[in-house]
Amino acid sequence: MDTSIFIGTWWSLVPPLLAIILALVTKEVYSSLFIGVAVGALLYTGFHPWNAFNALFSIMKDSMNLNILIFDVLLGMIIVLMSKSGGSAAYGRWAGSKIRSKKSAMLATTGLGMLIFVDDYFNCLTVGSVMRPVTDRYKVSRAKLAYIIDATAAPVCIIAPISSWAAAVNSYVPKDAGITGFQLFLRTIPYNLYAILTIVMVFFVIIAGFDFGLMKKHEENAAKGDLFTSGGEEFEKVKEEDISSNGKVIDLLLPVIVLIGSAIGAMIYTGFLGGATDVVSAFAGCDAETSLIFATMVTVFVMLFLYLPRKVVTFKGFMESFVEGFKLMIPAIGILIFAWTLKGMGDALQIGTFVESIVGTSASASLFLPAVLFVVAVFLAFSTGTSWGTFAILVPIAIAMFPGADHLEMMIIAVSAVLAGAVCGDHISPISDTTVMSSAGAQSNHINHVTTQMQYAAVVAVVCIIGYIIAGLVQIWWVALGISLMLLLAVLTFIKKRSGSNREKTAGI
Repeated sequence: MDTSIFIGTWWSLVPPLLAIILALVTKEVYSSLFIGVAVGALLYTGFHPWNAFNALFSIMKDSMNLNILIFDVLLGMIIVLMSKSGGSAAYGRWAGSKIRSKKSAMLATTGLGMLIFVDDYFNCLTVGSVMRPVTDRYKVSRAKLAYIIDATAAPVCIIAPISSWAAAVNSYVPKDAGITGFQLFLRTIPYNLYAILTIVMVFFVIIAGFDFGLMKKHEENAAKGDLFTSGGEEFEKVKEEDISSNGKVIDLLLPVIVLIGSAIGAMIYTGFLGGATDVVSAFAGCDAETSLIFATMVTVFVMLFLYLPRKVVTFKGFMESFVEGFKLMIPAIGILIFAWTLKGMGDALQIGTFVESIVGTSASASLFLPAVLFVVAVFLAFSTGTSWGTFAILVPIAIAMFPGADHLEMMIIAVSAVLAGAVCGDHISPISDTTVMSSAGAQSNHINHVTTQMQYAAVVAVVCIIGYIIAGLVQIWWVALGISLMLLLAVLTFIKKRSGSNREKTAGI
């Protein structure tokens, strides 16, 4: 089976690209992912049908991350309970008295997204469940909500020293790199152009009050009362008669606070169990997935004692919320399983080996290496749907290209380009688990989220390519970042003038 002539060749790119193209063309993600996986299995086994079936089943089984699935189901249960208790509705009423415009609602969502920097999965689903009632009230389209969630998840995590993403990057840095993984991560932050520019762009489009491309259509439809534009029927809602009228804001805020606090505490604890000697190293070496499961279980028990004595939820309703939460997360879980399998199929076909051979032979002689690495990372993360997998493949390559203290600054810029490109590719990939989670958190149709965010991310990506060319030439972070920021603001101002502000067309701005 491992003698297939397609392994380690350009054919390894076919399954993920086929799945992505089919998803964008047909706007049906499940069948597109399955076809991509099936084609990958055939390539991996040299088109032997029975071996392909066995390979597909085996890779699917090995690729699934049970911890994330458990976390998804428990978080789905928490979301349902928040709604049943009336906590979400109470928060919506409270926020309605504090947040008085569409712009304020979107800025509050952005701020919450930036505050929850511990983990991107946690960020996507928590911000969505808390802010969705508020953004619905002010007619923010679900596609726009998903964009804000996604743009303040991975981009924030990748520049937050205390996060599961920082821990992942640390683990990919060789011990003989001449700099510790954490020190390298800190040095990459000001050079991480995609993350910083994406956050700036979110604030710009909200404050300036404009949208462009497909997002403009979604926002115009939302102003007329259609928050989904399409695909809204796939999200099951809790029946109105099941929502308590006695719910209070504390019924939503306390579980969120417990969730965040217990997640951070568990991460620190698991880090110390792993041999850490201080809080920073504890975060770098934490078991993020186990910590998130622990946090959701603690939160469920807190909700049990918060809701039942006050009778805002019956015991039967509480237990039924587990199944309802499972049903709520089924679309995300289904996509995740297929996406993981497709990623596993890419590993089996040695897509990383192929990309490594291309980078190693052509990019090392380039004067514009950071820009080249950024583009390669975008393509690899887009094709595989994983930024962490892209880190694992390209970070060691980037470090190896600039050995020794004499090339330290260029090594930092090259690694930054890889991290930025990986997040960018992850953002525009319909098979990315973070993108799926953002759709689930906003309860937006997944293809709607992908197609609208892709256009916004493309603007930042083009500016980043220019920025990394400048970074490679001057090797001064504030020059590269400053020019990139000015260029982005100039481009967005030009787009705003061309597309026209939709302030008058959207309510509340």
